[in-house]
Amino acid sequence: MSDDHWDALFGSLSSDRDRAVLALAISTAARAGELVRLRGGDIDWGDQLIRVRRKGTDAEQWLAASPEAFVWLRLYLTQTDPVRASDPLWWTLRRRDQGDGESARIPLNYDALRAVLRRVNDLLGSNWSMHDLRHTCALRMIRDKNLSMRDVQTALGHAALSTTQTYLEEEDTEVIRRVRRHLQDREKELGNAPLPAPAGPGYDATDLAVLFGTDR
Repeated sequence: MSDDHWDALFGSLSSDRDRAVLALAISTAARAGELVRLRGGDIDWGDQLIRVRRKGTDAEQWLAASPEAFVWLRLYLTQTDPVRASDPLWWTLRRRDQGDGESARIPLNYDALRAVLRRVNDLLGSNWSMHDLRHTCALRMIRDKNLSMRDVQTALGHAALSTTQTYLEEEDTEVIRRVRRHLQDREKELGNAPLPAPAGPGYDATDLAVLFGTDR
């Protein structure tokens, strides 16, 4: 996902809860299921970390998140009921009828999170998924010279480095964009290159044309 696509996706979200979830996704590379399972006690506000339970092993792991994600998370929490350490972190925005005349918010589940993206995709005419955000975050980390492949493997929660290496696959549009920039830079360099000095007496014009690739 390019930066422009991310900006369009994020700008189409309608609530601070959804902005917080997606900002955490694209800055931590956590899986959708891992984010949905977050509880109030899984947030370290001081160090700006979240604690996820890894898919498959259920092992706990702390992940660093962006300051922006924590801003949206704080804004979301000011608009919902107090969340205790053992409570689910994410709740529906509207109260649901419980069938006894009472209404209450219910925890956000994976299907409800998919519905959030489905609404945005319908609006944008796109087909983004939560895995696209994980993939985008992985690529950003891989391109960062300050992070090793082992760092990225740990952040993604992969048991094998070979699994992490599959994230090296680039989108065609990104490759085309960088190659086009390369060609434009080359064209500028060639355009600014000094012309060869005029030939002195005694040089054959045909030989010079072959040497410099020019017309006689």
